[in-house]
Amino acid sequence: MKTISTLASATAVASLLLMGGAFAQTAAPAAKDAAPKAETKAPAEKKPRTAQSLECSKEADAKGLHGKERKKFRSECKKEKSGGAAAAPAATK
Repeated sequence: MKTISTLASATAVASLLLMGGAFAQTAAPAAKDAAPKAETKAPAEKKPRTAQSLECSKEADAKGLHGKERKKFRSECKKEKSGGAAAAPAATK
């Protein structure tokens, strides 16, 4: 009877020691993962919108364009307003 209680108490002590190590190992990776994520989520600086961009947006609003059509229209509009001559040599390549 004495051997059963000795064996049970030894098992309990060993499991407590092993559980402590297991908890210590799982907490460390979580802390390491949290720090880099915070660094990568730094707020991006927004570029100020140009007068040409704003004017093209107003034209797109007036035409009621949305989605891909709006994006395409604004892209072409900004190219025209920034200088139509600059777009021509790029097309010849």
